[in-house]
Amino acid sequence: MKIGLIGLGVMGYRIGANLAKAGKLHAVFNRTMDKAIKFGAEHNVAVANSIRELVENSDIVLTMLSNDDAVSAVIREAIPHIKGKTVIDLSTISPSTSIDLAMQVKRNGGEMMDAPVIGTSIHVEQKKLAVLVGGPEELFDLAKDILMETASSVTYMGGNGMGLYAKLVNNLLLGTYVAAIGEAYWFGVRSGLKPSDVEKVLRELSSARSPTTDLKVPKIMRGDYSTQFALKHMRKDLEIIQKEAQGLGMPVPLSALALQLYRLVEEAENGELDFSAVAELFRPRRIKDGNTIDRE
Repeated sequence: MKIGLIGLGVMGYRIGANLAKAGKLHAVFNRTMDKAIKFGAEHNVAVANSIRELVENSDIVLTMLSNDDAVSAVIREAIPHIKGKTVIDLSTISPSTSIDLAMQVKRNGGEMMDAPVIGTSIHVEQKKLAVLVGGPEELFDLAKDILMETASSVTYMGGNGMGLYAKLVNNLLLGTYVAAIGEAYWFGVRSGLKPSDVEKVLRELSSARSPTTDLKVPKIMRGDYSTQFALKHMRKDLEIIQKEAQGLGMPVPLSALALQLYRLVEEAENGELDFSAVAELFRPRRIKDGNTIDRE
């Protein structure tokens, strides 16, 4: 069984590396060909020159892409060649979009599953991702066999779209939580507490401590926003939540507020930074001659 991967971003590259090391990856495709060529040389896998080539020469097609438009564009190109193939999409996109794409794939003789992941690039490297799968239940064991090479858990959530809804449950909480961590950290520091004591409260003493505080509080303290999960992707996921909640007729005020915070930071800073950079909204600025000149 030949497995192909489309998408070699921060997550896709590392997921592909895990699959290649396990002997389960046949070929890759990436729109930036230099990255695909580099990956192919590093991991001794074939490099497809087009989506068509990859799909035609694969039984299972994995995709790890940035947003709805990117996944939709890939599926449109793959549709004429999809008969008899299974697509497993690891991207986090709108469940509504994914369900529609799965129906198109089904009408053209293929199958599609949504399998978004919980975890950062660090978790990929440690093979500790949690994968949430939606789609035909009879294909779950096949997907699990592949994805356990890069994850510590692969869980079936239901029909098409259910993996994505489960992922959005996680990111609704995560997005609001990390914004709150940033606010709490700088509230403590600005009150006069030592940064190390604020860290101790958040990471050791708080009843709300979690693996996320262990991961993100040190980054906030150092102002180290090297990317584990890009801020622009968290902003995108919170936008999807707003859209889906509107369709459900449900108010989601906390994630709506968090979305505005991420948008502010993305505009002022850089959407490629780690999403913990939302904490920069709360960092005090130094003032000289009545003008704001820098953050402390």
